[in-house]
Amino acid sequence: MYAKLAACYPDAHCELDHEGPFQLLVATVLSAQTTDRRVNGVTPVLFGRWPDPQSLAGADSAEVEQVIRPLGFYHTKATAVIGLSEELVDRFDGVVPARIEDLVTLRGVGRKTANVVLGNAFGIPGITPDTHVIRVTRRMGWTSATTPDRIEVEIGELFDPKDWVKLCHVVIWHGRRRCHARRPACGVCPVAALCPSFGEGPTDPQEAARLVREPRR
Repeated sequence: MYAKLAACYPDAHCELDHEGPFQLLVATVLSAQTTDRRVNGVTPVLFGRWPDPQSLAGADSAEVEQVIRPLGFYHTKATAVIGLSEELVDRFDGVVPARIEDLVTLRGVGRKTANVVLGNAFGIPGITPDTHVIRVTRRMGWTSATTPDRIEVEIGELFDPKDWVKLCHVVIWHGRRRCHARRPACGVCPVAALCPSFGEGPTDPQEAARLVREPRR
């Protein structure tokens, strides 16, 4: 199933625009309960004004909130990105650490965010159990777990660590483009013949094709 999905999405990659580990860390924290597209709409202004931990740590929270307001939960998110910037400056000399044990100590950073940064900024394998990974892997029968931590473990056991980062991108792209939470495009799914959940969405190819959303930008 993974081989078929990878062939369908050969260009799958992290869709958060960023330059370097710090920008990716902040963008990932901001992406909670919103879309990558919306995050990409505010980060050029955010990083144009506060491009590094030192500048964001000293930012006025009201000004940061104004920039990220379109993302929702802007007060909480501003507090988190300013706070993690302060912690990077105070505890890590302004450098994003490349260890999950350190990353998860930063404000607003859990294992999911940490694995995004490790995998995409440092090339360190990790499973990112975001909402798409959880939904799609359960639908495809790869796991029956219900918690992100357990899903991370069970999916990791199925694949070589060298494939983990690309695997997550491929599954996320599939979840965004075809295997939607509501009305998945089953009739044009590359793994339809293998999927135990085939039929949850329209199976007619023409009807299903109308549900495909790509590119997601």
